[in-house]
Amino acid sequence: MRKIRLLIVDDSVVVRRRVSEVLANDPALEIAGVAANGQIALAKIPQVKPDLVILDLEMPEMDGLETLAAIRQTYPHLPTIMFSAFTEKGATATLEALSLGAKDYVTKPLKMGSMEAANQHLRQELIPKIKVFCADQLKTYQPSWNRKFKITNRQLKASIRKLNSVKIVAIGVSTGGPNALATILPEFPADFPVPIVIVQHMPPIFTKRLAARLTAQSQIPVLEGFDGAKLEPGKAWIAPGDFHITVERQGAIAQLRTNQDSPENSCRPAVDVLFRSLADIYGAGVLAIVLTGMGQDGFRGCESIHEAGGQIFVQDEDSSVVWGMPGIVAKAGLADRVLSLEQIATEIMASVDW
Repeated sequence: MRKIRLLIVDDSVVVRRRVSEVLANDPALEIAGVAANGQIALAKIPQVKPDLVILDLEMPEMDGLETLAAIRQTYPHLPTIMFSAFTEKGATATLEALSLGAKDYVTKPLKMGSMEAANQHLRQELIPKIKVFCADQLKTYQPSWNRKFKITNRQLKASIRKLNSVKIVAIGVSTGGPNALATILPEFPADFPVPIVIVQHMPPIFTKRLAARLTAQSQIPVLEGFDGAKLEPGKAWIAPGDFHITVERQGAIAQLRTNQDSPENSCRPAVDVLFRSLADIYGAGVLAIVLTGMGQDGFRGCESIHEAGGQIFVQDEDSSVVWGMPGIVAKAGLADRVLSLEQIATEIMASVDW
């Protein structure tokens, strides 16, 4: 088995050393090279032939966004993971990087209390993403939720049933989510007749910037959720980073609730938490959408929605960055439809009452 070759690009000597040491301890990975800025990185790529680039955003000479644009132009299929500061500036630049073609991002493990905590953050957040994006180099590493899978007519027929009027649309998404949401949400008109609630796996600050970015692109407002927010037709709410969201009803009014209960599926916010809540409140009136993402968050929640009579659409494998979250729902026969990203907005609008 050939090891995955990595190029680490960061202007900090300390960061380059720390990331290199953590990644080199994994037997499937090797450090092909390091670079202190984008210009050096671009010169090294043809020399060291990396399978993946880990790219800092803020660097002298040539920053991460400029470097990413150059990589995409010359090496369009070379996967890149952005290494982002946990700041407003870092969040804004990260979203721009994702729109330019970065596969994903990992926040820098700053102010984590100890070196071991920082190392653990890198092991948990960075290594699994490297292995998924370089699965061709690791023939033995293919998570069960990411294996190629053909949906049969028999499996789809198992989930065809009488469908009810949609009262709320709920979206769960992770890796590849900002671009997927930017494809879907701008398609909805200002008079979209039901509320939309979204769980995107992202930390605080990032969800706020994502909401603002999507609002600027869409006809409907996209807002970061807060405790007590009233759900209204034609508005979309994104779970704030590090908070689960649920929905509760007080008379005729439905509103968001936030909490910091334990993570589920190693996630907070978690799709399962939201989906279970909606199954309890709206029952058969839920339309759940599971988009691209790593892992299986949303699966248990989809079971609850399916049992309550709600509808479930999932993104197909070909259009997903990672077919983990939608794939496990499809394989379980819970999906009413398996759709390409470009089809999803149209199918949602066809499913609601105008």
